[in-house]
Amino acid sequence: MHAMTVRVGILGATGYTALELLKILVRHPEVEVTALTTRQEDRPHLSAIHPQFHKVLDLHLENWGPQEVAERCDCVFGCLPHAASASVIPEFLEAGLKVVDLSADYRLNDPAVYTQWYGGDHPDAERMKTTLYGLPELFREGIAEAQLVANPGCYPTGVSLALAPLLKGGFIRPDGIIADCKSGVSGAGRTPKLGTLYPECNESFSAYGVGTHRHMPEIEQNLTVYSGKQASVIFTPHLVPMDRGILSTCYALPDQDASEKELRSLLEETYANEPFVRVRSDLPATKHVSGTNFCDITVRRVKDRVLTISAIDNLIKGASGAAVQNFNLMYGFAETTALL
Repeated sequence: MHAMTVRVGILGATGYTALELLKILVRHPEVEVTALTTRQEDRPHLSAIHPQFHKVLDLHLENWGPQEVAERCDCVFGCLPHAASASVIPEFLEAGLKVVDLSADYRLNDPAVYTQWYGGDHPDAERMKTTLYGLPELFREGIAEAQLVANPGCYPTGVSLALAPLLKGGFIRPDGIIADCKSGVSGAGRTPKLGTLYPECNESFSAYGVGTHRHMPEIEQNLTVYSGKQASVIFTPHLVPMDRGILSTCYALPDQDASEKELRSLLEETYANEPFVRVRSDLPATKHVSGTNFCDITVRRVKDRVLTISAIDNLIKGASGAAVQNFNLMYGFAETTALL
């Protein structure tokens, strides 16, 4: 084993984010995947769950507890549902493992807000108040030294990257923001649901979670930090009949007079040294970022509004790619390792 090889496990390895995570990790030169967990009892082979790994990775998914996983791993990626993740992560931390959690359990810093949006008391409320939020382009400080990092949600990634620099510079108001977002069907996860069955969503386009989507407080938390004032966002997600991708069109009121060119220059300066943010003069599209860890952003002045448009792959920059980006920072590897 290479001296720098990190033994990695994935908690909850049956879903789409776990699939994309494995695709990245198997080409990571400093990683050995040593544990995959599932709540199933029959030890399915990885290739039976994700046929893409036939003759690529010879592992079974095991119904292991934290102690059994900790014996085999140095770091785990949590792909478990909310609440389930926070109920086991403390055991991994106590065992000395590093953790990148892809659930929503540690993204918010106020337990009361978590209870309001996710229901029930948080299983690890004190730790959630201080857990680092792993969107490196905006919150890089501390990630390299962290033992636990909360991976961002997909919608908050696209919206926050597009708006945060303009808020920080005082160019737009933090109130009255509208985030109009469209996502591919994979954003709903792999568990079958009526609304995402092919006959239900194909040849159709619909809004969902209007005013109730759990990413709204996460978006407002990020934008509040960057503006220094309480942000207020109307966030409306839509389901588009495509496999993957998120396009976010955000509308904000200007707080000072600035041309479209000046606003784009601010975004370019902000992200000049960020390998995964591309500020464009043309209009981003989901096809431009599909299968990559890029976020493409542009800005427009339209009448009395500032519009930002961003595109990401919801499964990569919106989930698994960002998780590996955080992992690379936590272990001192080049941030772009195994990522495009």
